[in-house]
Amino acid sequence: MDHKRLRKLLGNKEGIHLEYKTASTDQLPKSLFESICAMLNREGGDIFLGVLDNGTVVGLNKEHIDQLTKDLVSLSNNPSKLDPPFILHPQTLDIDGEIILHITVPVSSEVHKSVNVVYDRSHDGDFKVTQLSKIAALYNSKRNYYSESMVYPGITMADFKPELFEIARNLIKTNNANHPWINLDNEQLMKIAGLYGKDNTSNQEGYNLAAVLLFGTDQTILNTVSYYKIDALVRREDVYRYDDRLYIQTNLIEAYDQLSAFAEKHLPDKFFLRGDQRISLRSHIFREVIANLIIHREYLDASPSTFVIYNDRVEVTNANNPHGNGLLLPDSFSPFPKNPLIAKFFIQLGRVDELGSGVINVYRYLKDYSPGREPQFIEDKLFKTVIPIGGITTINTEGKTRTNDEAINEAINEAVNEAINTQVKDRLIGEVEYIHQQGGVTTKALISKFQLTRITVQRDIRILKKADLITFQGSNKNGKYILTDKGTELFHKFNSN
Repeated sequence: MDHKRLRKLLGNKEGIHLEYKTASTDQLPKSLFESICAMLNREGGDIFLGVLDNGTVVGLNKEHIDQLTKDLVSLSNNPSKLDPPFILHPQTLDIDGEIILHITVPVSSEVHKSVNVVYDRSHDGDFKVTQLSKIAALYNSKRNYYSESMVYPGITMADFKPELFEIARNLIKTNNANHPWINLDNEQLMKIAGLYGKDNTSNQEGYNLAAVLLFGTDQTILNTVSYYKIDALVRREDVYRYDDRLYIQTNLIEAYDQLSAFAEKHLPDKFFLRGDQRISLRSHIFREVIANLIIHREYLDASPSTFVIYNDRVEVTNANNPHGNGLLLPDSFSPFPKNPLIAKFFIQLGRVDELGSGVINVYRYLKDYSPGREPQFIEDKLFKTVIPIGGITTINTEGKTRTNDEAINEAINEAVNEAINTQVKDRLIGEVEYIHQQGGVTTKALISKFQLTRITVQRDIRILKKADLITFQGSNKNGKYILTDKGTELFHKFNSN
């Protein structure tokens, strides 16, 4: 969780979306699943373990944190404790030396029970719902808002794509090697994930729309929601038609991969260090954008989802069941999933971190991907996302506009032999930028940072020295590679504009 948002939450009083609880040495609070159940049934919220009712952080016993976490994950997946199950993954947080657990509880598209009792939530806390009319009202409110839980009694396992189950298990295992879903058979997996349910109005059972969208064959999806599609376009040269196009009308697991590959093909990336690890800013930003497009769409609306790449921005629109209107800002918006079952499944796949993380992460990484510019997330009947490409521009001597980052990369490219392939050239650019950031590095540091062999690093060094971008300074034992005057000038020239 973002530290600023954490401090803001802990400064609030308990309410309909916020609950504080303490815990004994090695056991979860007895009322914990009553609160989880109530939040799932109402509007979701945040639960903190290790915090007094007045918001004072007292922490948990550090020796039992791992066991408390395992118990919570296990019990949230156990229908005798939470029915239907809704697997939750608490986050360990350090607050001034005290360890607490944070549980993000999304709103659910189903009605849940804890130990066979339905709970709801108000500003005064959790309360039992025993009257049948009030339980029916809960079911109806969710049925009318969350189309993903619509039951299709005619759908059988034969309507699903068999290979997708193994793909899903591998993704889940990569994200969490001990995940309780890994060893379930296909039907068990569907039921525990909430993809098989009951329509309490018609009393019919079956697989729901979320199941069809996640695992259905292309024909099953076409028969169920014929108007569902994602239209990905590149409009750089031809802004009225397109330069390239990808038309997606397949299951959401593969749609995510296809759209990610399209973004990787057509969008720029840049060298960036988080701590001592090199990461792809493009991947970190657009994994969130693409996941949000898929997770939050209203699939019973015929409006297509679009992903359009222009010269200076990417614009994404998708049909939406709005929970408010206007611009969403990271410091003030309240995350609200439009398809909780699909969102939950993508969290297990490792393609989403937690509820509300998408907007926060895009803002976090965009300041380095497109310096000086901000994204836009606009909630309305059609949800619109605008991601600027490139930073604030400068003018070169020929009057052409370009970003500082692009100019540096271009200059380094020109200095390096044109016969070198693009992959090697990108690596060399990364190495030069790393040497600039560190003020000088050793051969060993380059090997470790870029995970290369000594022979490869030595070859790269020869190329960069020949281009007069780096030189060796110091003794053979303690020396390091630094930028030459020419190499340093590249950064000073464009960063001073």
